[in-house]
Amino acid sequence: MLYIESKYIGLVSARLEKFKKTKDYLYTFRCPYCGDSKKSKNKTRGYFYKYKNNFVFKCHNCGMSKGFSKFLKDTDIVLHAQYIMEKYKEGLSGEHRGVEDPVLPLSKPIFKKKVKLPLASTNAKASDYLKKRKLNPTKFYYAEGFKHFCNIYKPTFESTRNDNARIVIPMYDENKSLIGFQGRALYAFQKPKYLTVMLNEDSPKLYGLDTINKEKPIYIVEGPFDSTFLENSVAMCGSDVDIRTLGWSDYIWVFDNEPRNRENINRINKTIDRGDKVIIWPNHIVEKDINDMVLSGHDVENLVESNTYKGLEAKLKLKSWKKV
Repeated sequence: MLYIESKYIGLVSARLEKFKKTKDYLYTFRCPYCGDSKKSKNKTRGYFYKYKNNFVFKCHNCGMSKGFSKFLKDTDIVLHAQYIMEKYKEGLSGEHRGVEDPVLPLSKPIFKKKVKLPLASTNAKASDYLKKRKLNPTKFYYAEGFKHFCNIYKPTFESTRNDNARIVIPMYDENKSLIGFQGRALYAFQKPKYLTVMLNEDSPKLYGLDTINKEKPIYIVEGPFDSTFLENSVAMCGSDVDIRTLGWSDYIWVFDNEPRNRENINRINKTIDRGDKVIIWPNHIVEKDINDMVLSGHDVENLVESNTYKGLEAKLKLKSWKKV
């Protein structure tokens, strides 16, 4: 299989910006899905790398991950058809050719519901960390080696060197099927703080879909930990979710309390311009996020209920709240 995929990597390379081979079975280029960095045209964070006897695509900017066949189909449908035919001729697929064609499901696949990891409550360092943050350690898991754990479910990391322990935050869809998980660093020196892996690429990167009631207002917060303190809330686990596609009738954005963060202010402005509801924190609140507010003794449920704004009123409140 590798020799065929290597051939088609060479053929599709003409469509890939900044494509180059860095070593055997490893190629790098600008990701065609996210466009890679807008600031630097020299960034190349899309990769083909060997996993077992196949090539896998991974972008270290947007997090997109796909098998080579799916990548080729997205990039060049004609080349993809040729690729499928060549595999058939080589006996790598097709009836009476030694290997059966893959059976395509009639509906979206249902992923494993169970995370095969110990609960965070069973590990002293993970449990202590969560309890200090007033979080329930029985709602999360613990992985001694997060990259190794991810690769069991889905080939994601080319190398598991320098792997480290993380708290694992499971993500489920409305049918309570596992769609992904996020690894949260235990220590400040671990970078990045969050690593997100989606098992179902078509699912929105949201934590809490399995617990919300669509008949009630839904709060959209910036982190899974924060969402556990608000009833009927979800948390963004990626920046590429368009909430409007989910069909929710009433939702409220809860951004972090960062009045001096220009990027945060721009996001709130855009949200107000779309006509969505937002929380504008009162000036006496100094804590950055909901978890910190809870630790300081604030009643966050009351805070969000009494500081929800929309339209012109939201614009006026934002103007008096921001400090830049």
